[in-house]
Amino acid sequence: MYIFIFIISCTPVNLSKQDSKNNQETTISEKSSDTESKKKEIKNKDNKKNEQNKILDDVVLDKEIITLFAKEDDEKTMKQFLNIYELGIYNLGINDVVIQIEYFENEIDLKEIIEKNLLPGKIFLGPIQSKYSKILNNYCAHKVIFFSFSSKSSLAKDCVYLINFFPQNELSQLMSYLSDDAKVALLYPENEYGYLINSVIDDIIFESSAILVNRSSYKDELSNVRESIKELGKYELRKYELKRQKQILSSKKDEKSIKRLKKLERFKTTSDYDFTHILIADYGLNLLQVAPLLPYYDIDPNIVQFMGTGVIDDKTFFYEPSLQGAIFPGIPESRRINIINDYIEIYGDDFLRISTLPYDLIGLINFIYSKDYKFDDVLKLLNNPNKKFNGVDGNFYFKNNMIERDLNILKIDNGNSVVIN
Repeated sequence: MYIFIFIISCTPVNLSKQDSKNNQETTISEKSSDTESKKKEIKNKDNKKNEQNKILDDVVLDKEIITLFAKEDDEKTMKQFLNIYELGIYNLGINDVVIQIEYFENEIDLKEIIEKNLLPGKIFLGPIQSKYSKILNNYCAHKVIFFSFSSKSSLAKDCVYLINFFPQNELSQLMSYLSDDAKVALLYPENEYGYLINSVIDDIIFESSAILVNRSSYKDELSNVRESIKELGKYELRKYELKRQKQILSSKKDEKSIKRLKKLERFKTTSDYDFTHILIADYGLNLLQVAPLLPYYDIDPNIVQFMGTGVIDDKTFFYEPSLQGAIFPGIPESRRINIINDYIEIYGDDFLRISTLPYDLIGLINFIYSKDYKFDDVLKLLNNPNKKFNGVDGNFYFKNNMIERDLNILKIDNGNSVVIN
């Protein structure tokens, strides 16, 4: 019995399972507590995030607008844009809006100015130059809007909206005007503007009834422009063909042949062009030099319809003899004559054609403020191409962050332009 009792007493009891079970219960309890804490923490974070998002969704537009000018910008353009902002605010009766003018010397300086004014709901006007507009979309997370005057379409994205005259918009409306028997030739300079026209015209004309049959380019300094025009119009080939016809007729003595020969003697070449329309994609003084060379090399504007982009919507070109009858996309001057007269009377200076851009922008901003739109409401408005605004350059809207306009087709006629569609 003693031995038996001793063995029973000394039999090891497995307490490890009980300890493990207790430990496990403790661990589960602790884990459960940790999970609840984490859930509460996540919930608090989510609530905080939702509150922040709600605050951001309710961002009110700041009525202090920042205008951005590079010190290297054209002085007359800068001065006129500021005058137009002032005139627009006065004419439209905009209240409680402050325009803060900021000048910067370089990109670093521009960044400092933007970051100093980087408050939710802030609106920035500018810059004018594309090289300074390329950094703007870096700040879109801060609930701000930039209206840049850059002409570079690739910069139009996120919170960056471009205000300019874009040839894609102009060409689209010009080509859609042409009939299905129109055959277009393109003559363009080898510069940024010419290359842009050449790069977009294929896609644009594909959407129209017309076809593109030929194109030719020339150096920006015009050194080879005569050769390009000859090549485009097949001048030498048509000259040879006319000479051949004259030789045949000169060997005949009948009255009809003699009469026909007299008629052909007035021409340098035949008029059997491959194209019915020619698009001259140039501007400024170069256009005034290129246009007269077309009839000189027997591309007759009475037979071939000359066309231009919106850059020729300027009285400078309306008196050029070779451009009489030329057509282009635009808006009649009557739409902007009041602002032109107001500007000349108040500021005693010529009105720049591009100055309708800041005026229409002020009109848009006035509309936004008058509706008490929040920040997100403005983005929805700007991103809806079906929403159109009435501007001095025609009804406008934004498509892919770029301004587009409903344009007429105008015809140059003895110093004026008249609507033909």
